[in-house]
Amino acid sequence: MAEKVLLIEDEEKLARMVELELQYEGYQVEKALDGRTGLERALSGTFDLILLDIMLPALSGMEVLRRVRRESQVPVIMLTARDTVVDKVSGLDMGADDYITKPFAIEELLARIRAALRKHPAQAVAEERQLLRAKGLSMDPERHEVTVDGQHVELTRREFDLLRYLLENKEKVISRESLLDNVWGFDFVGETNAVDVYIRFLRSKIDERFGMKLIHTVRGVGYVIREA
Repeated sequence: MAEKVLLIEDEEKLARMVELELQYEGYQVEKALDGRTGLERALSGTFDLILLDIMLPALSGMEVLRRVRRESQVPVIMLTARDTVVDKVSGLDMGADDYITKPFAIEELLARIRAALRKHPAQAVAEERQLLRAKGLSMDPERHEVTVDGQHVELTRREFDLLRYLLENKEKVISRESLLDNVWGFDFVGETNAVDVYIRFLRSKIDERFGMKLIHTVRGVGYVIREA
């Protein structure tokens, strides 16, 4: 399946030239001629790579990049006529994967696109921000958010990590020792009842608050998240 590229560029002639070259190389291309439209398309669609001009009307390329990075790790190559070190460093620090200065040879752009896509295979990009679910609970590991039936659940970092590990191993009984190793770390020094304490915290915030039975105890073994 052809990779999808979003081109956000306000110079219409350049945008059309790049679009044609990319289509010739087998890419699917969507265009946006201003920053605000580009941002809307970036956040509402699924793309394998974004080509993003810095100097855009309505919303600057840097602001588009900043907002995209709140939601996605899709590869972004910045296009710009500005060749200063400060501009390049700013873009890279904000999460750009690469930077190319206008005017550029199309062969160089294509090479940079191929390099960025090799670092971020299409399958990995498509699966980013994959949610973990069980019953009415949904966890977004990228945003570090948990909701139950759309209602936000406030968790500490340790509670979040413990719940995440249980969700990743849903329907599998996990021993206290395994939870300590994988959530607290192999160098943890303490009693295994630390797991029991944090399980009680999770049950208080999820099972009891929402009247559900999500986290089950298997006596003498450990804990498990079950759908049924």
